[in-house]
Amino acid sequence: MASVRAVARPTLSDDGLSGRRILILNWRDTQHPEGGGSEVYVEQMARGLVDRGALVTMLCPRFPGAPRRTSVNGITIRRRGGHLSIYLWAPLMHRLGLLGRQDLIIEVQNGVPFLSARYARCPVLVVVHHVHKEQWHIVLGARAARFGWWLESRVAPRVNRKVQYVTVSEATRTELGQLGVDRGRTTIVHNGSPAPDDFPDRRSRSGVPTVLVLGRLVPHKRVELAVRAVADLRLKFPGLELVVAGSGWWHQQIASYARDCGVEDHVMMLGHVDESVKHDLLASAWVLAVPSVKEGWGLVVSEAARHETPAIGFRSAGGLSESVIDGRTGILVDDEAEFTSQLARLLHDATLRQRLGRAARDHASRFTWEQARADFANKVEATLQPRAPRG
Repeated sequence: MASVRAVARPTLSDDGLSGRRILILNWRDTQHPEGGGSEVYVEQMARGLVDRGALVTMLCPRFPGAPRRTSVNGITIRRRGGHLSIYLWAPLMHRLGLLGRQDLIIEVQNGVPFLSARYARCPVLVVVHHVHKEQWHIVLGARAARFGWWLESRVAPRVNRKVQYVTVSEATRTELGQLGVDRGRTTIVHNGSPAPDDFPDRRSRSGVPTVLVLGRLVPHKRVELAVRAVADLRLKFPGLELVVAGSGWWHQQIASYARDCGVEDHVMMLGHVDESVKHDLLASAWVLAVPSVKEGWGLVVSEAARHETPAIGFRSAGGLSESVIDGRTGILVDDEAEFTSQLARLLHDATLRQRLGRAARDHASRFTWEQARADFANKVEATLQPRAPRG
């Protein structure tokens, strides 16, 4: 059984970050149509820095209709380039002084590294949610996948050999260690979860068996596994529904797959939903399905847990083995056949769902955004502290 370290109460500094200029390099922000849990985490951590008086700027790609410059919760967001050219814009703008003087760069590495330690004139802190080894070959062709994995597994650890890291789970810290990142340089700052007051009056549980998949629609989320499971189980559970909420470039492929499997009437594809609708869906679902190849933590698991909705996912999916405690707060499986059989078990056994859901709520309540912001800000302060002179 996975164990998670109990967290201490937040410790705050009066002025350790006051006036400090911090630049965050990120591949997306929360307003991006394909933004997900990673972007929520980064924005929450940035808010914590702002609360301590830091001047925070985030550089990330533009998307259709997005302003080049805006402000969100005290964070200045500047957008340039696209999902690949942002990795060229970042060093260019930094070297030309277009981003101003910085006291710290926080590089969010989502597979492709910014390699800011090569050109930064200040300390660098790297944030990694999970290692993308499996995902490169799912998303890209063989040659591009090899190049991406080389960048992530060889180039980035070498460039960042003296850099401090932050990650969200012990699973990712272990994987980073396998790439040569010393455990002593990696700090775990878990995701938080919504406070109960964030959703006071939600919908009741659905009257028909309902499985929810919530997140970005991309190949490595493997929504097709949930579609196949529904195709196998629809005769056993009359009225069975799979609700897919989220947007992404893989949307049409999933819809086409549901038609090919003959279950398009059982699969509701809602696209992007706002926070209120999201929590209604989490509250009404019987089970949250997380068939992803890899998750750094699985923020949606904690969000579902606040509604006492248990999750099912894969044991091999990185941090999911920590956000879901197998057999206590949800179910973890090893292969697709077990995914389908255990999903059937959850749909059949209301007592089991209720027991897992209550335990999931208690587990999620241990992780708050307040604590996460404090832990992250403490790490930033420590990174900014001047080193003691030798001798």
